[in-house]
Amino acid sequence: MARKRYFNLDDVPHTKSIKHFQRWRKERRQKQKDFSFSVPHTDRVALEYLYSNKKDTTITWIGHSTFFIQSGGLNILTDPVWARRMGLDKRLTDPGIPLGQMPAIDVVVISHSHYDHLNFTTLRKLKGNPLYLVPEGLKQKMIKKGFPSVMELNWWSSHRIGDVEFTIVPAQHWTKRTIRDTNTSHWGGWLIDNAAFAKQANTEKQVIYFVGDTGYFRGFKEIGKRFSIDYALVPIGAYEPEWFMAPQHVNPEQAVQAFLDTQAKYFIPMHYGTFRLADDTPIEALERLDREWRRLGLGIDRLKKLKLGETITC
Repeated sequence: MARKRYFNLDDVPHTKSIKHFQRWRKERRQKQKDFSFSVPHTDRVALEYLYSNKKDTTITWIGHSTFFIQSGGLNILTDPVWARRMGLDKRLTDPGIPLGQMPAIDVVVISHSHYDHLNFTTLRKLKGNPLYLVPEGLKQKMIKKGFPSVMELNWWSSHRIGDVEFTIVPAQHWTKRTIRDTNTSHWGGWLIDNAAFAKQANTEKQVIYFVGDTGYFRGFKEIGKRFSIDYALVPIGAYEPEWFMAPQHVNPEQAVQAFLDTQAKYFIPMHYGTFRLADDTPIEALERLDREWRRLGLGIDRLKKLKLGETITC
């Protein structure tokens, strides 16, 4: 029986030929890249506060696409990856908080099945007994790997945990872990909305949009129409060469446009500085982001470039 395959909006393809890969590898050999810059770590991790907090909404960057989010009294992780390597390359920076020091986790949201977003070794070491929210098509793999507490959702569907609503939204990407499973599970971003909790606790509601992994696409405007977003966690890295990466990874300028499309209040960059997935460097991604931000005259207070391990209270 043929397995279901998933697609992007407008059927935007991701496939590349062997000649495309050969061209990329040839270009890479000709480039001189400086990876000496490292994303800084905070000099004060707020662990005591994070362990005791049950009311405030917080966002802590661990690295790459991994964030520790506290919302509505829940401890949430996005795409948890504490791996020391990705393929043949070593991790460029240590995680913002060592895995063994993390609090117990209630909910894990997974954007898609690529290895830099879904790391089973990390998941087995998490404290607590989290519920895993995953895109459609990924549940059986999670169960097979020993994670029975899984719920899969398709685009625009929601699930409420306590007083927090989780909604999966479209992204433009693809999935693959083996030679036979290309696009047999979907991909997407996640909206985390604590409006119900905020109403009961008499606090200000916060909606966090974890974009996941994506190219630039028309879906950002639709997401902005449907949700009132406070914080958008947007990827800015792994975009070079752009002729190769554009369908699956936004560049920094496109990341800013995506932020504007969603009408979010604050921008938190991610998906840079941790793994060498493409030919851009962390400092190149940050410099292009800063230039575009200035060019558009956006308020500097709306750009939140977190240090590794840094916590902001929303």
